[in-house]
Amino acid sequence: MRKLFAVLLAGSVLAMPLAAAAQIKPAPAGKQAVVQKEVVKRKVVIRKGGWVKGRRLSASDRRRATDVDYHAYRLSAPPRGYHWVRINSNFLLVGITSGLISKVHEAR
Repeated sequence: MRKLFAVLLAGSVLAMPLAAAAQIKPAPAGKQAVVQKEVVKRKVVIRKGGWVKGRRLSASDRRRATDVDYHAYRLSAPPRGYHWVRINSNFLLVGITSGLISKVHEAR
């Protein structure tokens, strides 16, 4: 019984590649097989100005930032070593030497 089972198992293992090869149809003579690839296009969105506490202002952002009179916009007084700047419609409390953002307020 064991010998019969071993022979059947060996036969099925050897027959599998032959059966798989028989299912593949060769390309017609004189024509090349065409392989179609699926092209996936992705839309990449880059948002500038997503101000987050702890982020550093880049050199280009520092150039376009303007100093703000915090009394005029009813902002809190900046601690020593910080100053308020405005970029577009955002007020940022930024460290003078480090450029780290400490607070973010959006203009109304």
